[in-house]
Formats: sequence, C-alpha cells, structure tokens
Amino acid sequence: MINLRSVYVAALGASCAVFAFGAQAAEVSLFCSSSGVELELCQSAAEAWAKETGNTVKINKMPANWGDALPIYQQLLASKSSDADVLSLDNIWVGALAPHLVNLKDKVPAEEIDAHFKSALADATVNDQLLAMPWYIDAGLMFYRKDLLEKYGKPVPTTWQELTDTAAFIQDKERAGGKADMWGHVWQGRAYEGLTCDALEWVASNGGGTFVDAKGDITANNPNAAAALTLARSWIGKISPEGVLNYDEEGARGVFETGNSVFMRNWSYAWGTSQADNSPLKGKVGVTALPVGKAGEKSSGCYGAGLLGVSKYSKDVDAAVSLVRYLTGAKEQKRRAMSAYSPTIEALYSDPEILKSYSFLTDVSKAYADSASRPSQATGGSYNRVSQRIFNGVHNVLSGKETAEDSLAKIAADLERLKKRGW
Repeated sequence: MINLRSVYVAALGASCAVFAFGAQAAEVSLFCSSSGVELELCQSAAEAWAKETGNTVKINKMPANWGDALPIYQQLLASKSSDADVLSLDNIWVGALAPHLVNLKDKVPAEEIDAHFKSALADATVNDQLLAMPWYIDAGLMFYRKDLLEKYGKPVPTTWQELTDTAAFIQDKERAGGKADMWGHVWQGRAYEGLTCDALEWVASNGGGTFVDAKGDITANNPNAAAALTLARSWIGKISPEGVLNYDEEGARGVFETGNSVFMRNWSYAWGTSQADNSPLKGKVGVTALPVGKAGEKSSGCYGAGLLGVSKYSKDVDAAVSLVRYLTGAKEQKRRAMSAYSPTIEALYSDPEILKSYSFLTDVSKAYADSASRPSQATGGSYNRVSQRIFNGVHNVLSGKETAEDSLAKIAADLERLKKRGW
C-alpha cells in the first residue's frame, strides 16, 4: 500500500527543490487560460518557477472556449513548431495529440507520479505512455441556493425530477414576491462540448449509457436516454430561460451569481467565484453531486481534468518538464486548491488548511468517484466529430426541432458511419 504521507512529502519537496539548471537559461512557452482566476494562477506560478530556476516563461493565452485550442495545437504540432513547449490539455485531447507528446514516465520520479489519483493518470496515459501530468480534476456539480431551500423548507434534490419540481416551486414563489428575474435552473445549453457533458450527465444518470461505451459500441439510441433528454427539454422556458440554449459555463455562472437562479450545473471553479468577498451569494451557496435520473443509478457528473503535456518539438524538453513538475506538484496544487481548483494529489484532500477554507472538497470527492467519462478513449482521434454529432443532436431536441427519439436515432446512425471509417 502506498504511504500517502510520504508520497505527499516527496511531491512537495519536488515542487520546491529540484528545478535548478545550469548557467544556460531557457525560455519556455506555456499555454494558459485566457482570463480570470485561472489565468492569474497560471501566470503567477510560472513567474515563481522562473524566479526559482533563472529561466523565463512566455505565456500564450488560449481561446476563451478551450475547445478552440485543440486545432491550434494540432497545427503547431503537425508543423513540429518549437513555439509550443508546455500545453494545457483537456483530458479528452490526449489521444488525439499522443504522437506529439513527450512520455513523462522516464522524466518524472515515480513517487511524484504515484501521488496523483489513478483516474487522472489513466486519462493521461496512452499505450502505457504517460503523456501529461494531472493538474486539476473536475466533474459536473450541482450548485444551489441553500438560503432559498431553507426559506421554503425544501431538501436538496437527489433526482432530476425533484430538482425540476423544487426549481419551479421556488422560482414561482420568488417571482410572486417581486423577484421577476428569478429562474429555477441554469446550465450549459449552447451547441458545444459543454452540452455534450450536460447531456452525458442526464443520460448516464438515467441508465441510458454514455452514447458510445468503453468498447466502442454505440449505445445512444435507447428509451432511458430519450426520457432524460425529454425531461431536459421540458425545462426550457419553464425553469430555464430560453437563453440557456446559448449559455456556456460563464453564461450560467453570470445568472446564478447575480442571484437569479435557484440551481446551477457547473464545474468546481464556480464555488470559489460564488464565495468571493464581493459576491452577493457569499455564504448562501451549497454544492453537491448532481442528481440521478432514476433510482439505483449513480450521480454521473461528467469527468474532466486539466493536464499539462510537453511537446516533442520543444527546444528544451528538460526545462519544459521542470515547469510541468512545478505546476503539478503538491505546493502549487495546494495553492490552486485554495482558489477552489480540486487537486489531483490524493493526500491534499486531508490537508487541514485546505479543508478549513474549502470543506466542499469532502462533498465533491464523491462526485469524482461517481463521475461518467466521455467516450474519448474509445473513439480516439474521432472524438471531436463524435462530440459534435452528440451536442448538435441534443441541441435540436432542446430547441424543439426534433423529438428525443428521432434525434437519438439520427445520432446513433451518424456514429455508426463514423465508426465504420475507423475511430
């Protein structure tokens, strides 16, 4: 059995002490998110590493929509550009970029690797090669106005139907009391990767599978999946605004954090923003695993992870790996955890300082355990096309263009055609 304490100490030591280089300073390019807390955390950590090592870091800002970064990466890597050293990666991209990423197994000490959750390492591993280091972990979560649930004597819903009913009840009561802009539930309804995540959560938690299973078999077209999408369609204009059909994560967060929604589906970062000193919701928000569609099913928050990989075409692979080790080490992951980014280092979930500020990590650890994965491993380099077919088809259901049954039949047929060409 791994001694988590000793692994944690080893990883923490690695974060602080082993990154010095010789007299030749290197400039390492690093792709960071384009704005907000995540950009600030990325920049300040890079500056700290540069100060410790005597190297410099060139920050490249990713597009606001992370999904738009993948084709940029693919173009840079296909041309073997040395302008991309360290890449911020979505866990679903590793398979598509695998030929261009450095195998970190021989470059990162085993004790540092072993400190991370196995699930996060699995997402970063292709053909037994560790192609990225886990940076933070995530899953779809349910945020709720605990003050409003208490006000109306309502429990935290555990099923999607309970959420539907509770959202409608509190929304109507608040509107009757003068809160005309109040809605029951906001989420990500735009036709993009975020909708694939939401749809996966509805369908998987209702016993409808994950559109494509781990073996690559297509499971999209089934009654449980249709029932889940039909329920989500019923929310539009009733407990969710019509505008939700164009919401991404920030769109939903904007409505929720101005006090205009009872429930919100989002990622863990929204806990930190909702509890900021200037937030009108500070102290009023609860967070828990997403509801289930039917009894006996798991809360199936879509699994996500931020990873850091190193390009094979970097001018200084060792310096790039050093930066990755620093950013994914225990010291930096703890700092990020204090801003509500859930760490991938298991021992940090029992760190007293973190839990004192962010006790919600105890709750979300269950959400991570029950999470559902998108079919990126099974579909490999075709995943983007698979996801596009899913989110476009689901958007047609939500916007009333197709019934759930018709759309799922078309999704399944299109996925079969993609599969025949070879995942």
